[in-house]
Amino acid sequence: MNLTSPLAQDEGASEGEPLASADALQSGSLPKIVGPHRKTICSLFSKSKTTRMEQDGGKHQNGWIHSCSQRSVEEHLQETTIGDGGTHLVEFSNAMRAVEKALRQVAASKGRAQDEAAEWKRKYEMERLRAASLEQEQQVLEQELEQCRSPPDPWTSDEPLELEKADTENGERSPVGSANGWFPLHVNSDCCKREGICSQQLLRSHSSSSGNISLLSEVQPVAEKASFRLVWGCAGKVSPRHKHDVVSFECGNISTASRSSKQITLVWDSPPQTVLIISKPNSPTCTALCKEMIRWLREEKGVGVYLEPPMKKEILAEDYFNCVKSCETEEEVLQLHTKVDLVITLGGDGTVLWAASMFKGPVPPVVSFSMGSLGFMTPFQSDRYKECLQTLIKGPVYITLRHRLHCQILRNPDKVKEGEDPCESEVHLVLNEVAIHRGMSSNLSNLECYCDGNFVTSVQGDGLILSTPSGSTAYSLAAGGSMVHPQVPGILFTPICPHSLSFRPLILPEYVTIRVQVPHESRGQAWVSFDGKDREQLSGGDALICRMAAWPVPAACEQESTTDFLRSVREGLHWNLRKRQLSDGPIST
Repeated sequence: MNLTSPLAQDEGASEGEPLASADALQSGSLPKIVGPHRKTICSLFSKSKTTRMEQDGGKHQNGWIHSCSQRSVEEHLQETTIGDGGTHLVEFSNAMRAVEKALRQVAASKGRAQDEAAEWKRKYEMERLRAASLEQEQQVLEQELEQCRSPPDPWTSDEPLELEKADTENGERSPVGSANGWFPLHVNSDCCKREGICSQQLLRSHSSSSGNISLLSEVQPVAEKASFRLVWGCAGKVSPRHKHDVVSFECGNISTASRSSKQITLVWDSPPQTVLIISKPNSPTCTALCKEMIRWLREEKGVGVYLEPPMKKEILAEDYFNCVKSCETEEEVLQLHTKVDLVITLGGDGTVLWAASMFKGPVPPVVSFSMGSLGFMTPFQSDRYKECLQTLIKGPVYITLRHRLHCQILRNPDKVKEGEDPCESEVHLVLNEVAIHRGMSSNLSNLECYCDGNFVTSVQGDGLILSTPSGSTAYSLAAGGSMVHPQVPGILFTPICPHSLSFRPLILPEYVTIRVQVPHESRGQAWVSFDGKDREQLSGGDALICRMAAWPVPAACEQESTTDFLRSVREGLHWNLRKRQLSDGPIST
């Protein structure tokens, strides 16, 4: 007896090939079965054998074949439809698609891993170069410190000390420094006059019963204070000199300089002879005041006046103003600081920013009259201009040094390292801030930030603001930065809408150099604007270098720096303005 099924042909069995023979079933051994029904027949084989053994009590182990008849096997095979073959094909197709998706994910992960490895390799090379540079600087520092070492210890010399000679010749006892008998033996009168090195006071024992100084062999060991010095460095260069206006370290004690009055005062050695008036354009009020001010300066003070070419053309309709001068060419503008003693602005903060941008080097003192909107940098009232100018010309006058940022764009800076000539760098001086943003792109900006060559962070958001203290009340304030007094030296590091909950603004010291670079793998380009104008595009690999400029803007104060700043914050921004709590109500006990 042979058991055959059409499905056996679909699974590789030949037509008419038996699934199982009666002799094989009677022998009790499992036949060789092909096709998808092998598992079902094996299960039926085992179940029928077990049932027969239970009935016969183990006497007829091979007699179970009677319960597994040909009819039962054929009925089971007929229940299986030919449609099962299509189901297997669908399952196989789904499995193949899953495998294909997994392979794509593996390839993408491999690509990201390779990019990440290349980035870490680049950062490693940068750190290696920085470490080599630091090691070289350390060697230079050690050499300079070796040259700046103090003279040999006076105790090792056989010559008597100057203090001992003076005491011996005058027959006077040296003053006792404390109750325990210790007193200063040697004080260098030329402290801090040579290479900024301060000698220490050497202490030794004094005998209370005798006015003579005892010998070293007869006293206790000398209580000597360790000597040290402070060395200032800037831009990788070490200087052995120190600044007494910041920190003093005489006699081994470090202390900050007195801060009782740090307000800067401008005193004229000779009265100003020439002024530059910069007026807000397209403003009839500013134009009328400009004409009135020119008449007063010429007739009352005998002061010459410079104007911008557009303003000069606007007022030339009257013959009286033919004597007014202007700078027509770019070369004349670059030399303007050598011709002008005072700058007067009529407008708002934007006019002050424009006036500062005209000077690429030193800036004359700036007097700003408020004729704009907010007026953080315009403390003087235009209706009192005669009184204000009279006081300013006579002097002295308080000023605030408003620092500027020196910004330089480097195109393809990587080519510089390879020895190729880069594109000509572009330099801008900004008084408020420089903003690096995504421009019209809908993608997140991707910026890598470095401070003195050290990697700081990657900015992923709308952009980044590098601001001066004067610009802390402008764009940086709107982006969540802090308000900073204009005389606090520092650079504000403020992100614009960062895609991170932990990205908080920073205030960095004024001596650092910040580099913001657009990585090559960035999805989009970046844009940079300087004080809200002069927008430039940054492509992949371009970098922006920012540091504090050497030429600040000396702005005249109406009262003094801090008073003017706090008043502008209160009146311009209504800082912390709310209704005062009434005095009536429950009182805490």
